[in-house]
Amino acid sequence: MASSPDLSSADNTPDNPESVSAPRRGRVRLRRAAVMAVPAVGVTAGLAILTAQGALGVQFAISGMPFVVKADRLDGTGFAQYGGLDNMIENSPNAGDTGGQELVVTSVVKNGTLTNMCQSVDLGGIQLVLTAGTGSKKVQVQNLSIDSDDITGNASFKNIEIGRDASTLDKVDAKGPAGVYSQQADKVTITHLYQRNYAATAAVFKLPNLHMKFSSDGCP
Repeated sequence: MASSPDLSSADNTPDNPESVSAPRRGRVRLRRAAVMAVPAVGVTAGLAILTAQGALGVQFAISGMPFVVKADRLDGTGFAQYGGLDNMIENSPNAGDTGGQELVVTSVVKNGTLTNMCQSVDLGGIQLVLTAGTGSKKVQVQNLSIDSDDITGNASFKNIEIGRDASTLDKVDAKGPAGVYSQQADKVTITHLYQRNYAATAAVFKLPNLHMKFSSDGCP
């Protein structure tokens, strides 16, 4: 999924071998700094996310292969959003020039439902596609957590607070790092939801009418 870093020719190799890794360290530091401001884009652009790092949080090393989630509608009670970093294993083949880290937006829906959900992941020329909540019963979630780097949709919030310190969140069973920008709301509704995600956890994840298959195409 991630592209490989460009390699300099032998003639351009610096005298100090350690200097080769300096740009990567710089990029990683830049990603850490960017965590402070990531969620601001979500609200100001009218975009939002399905869920986030709830009470469980993402505690595992990510593969670095993104997966797509789409849904006709998300309805949630208890919502929060803040920036974060997901980490791959050391020397991951998907690290590219990221230093093995992905800058993400972490959002939380404490309790929610999804209508007509589709999830797909590119496994190298073939897509693994999962659908659920396509009938009269909706997908049900509790403290579902998804870390994303690309989100679109039409979102509305009830009693939203913007610019709150992430360590003081109280509308969900989660708290972010101290000093990090966050936002929270009593309720959230998102239609035509699209996310590109790197990680997910859930306390409860009920998938009525589950269907999983391989396909040449991802979610429509």
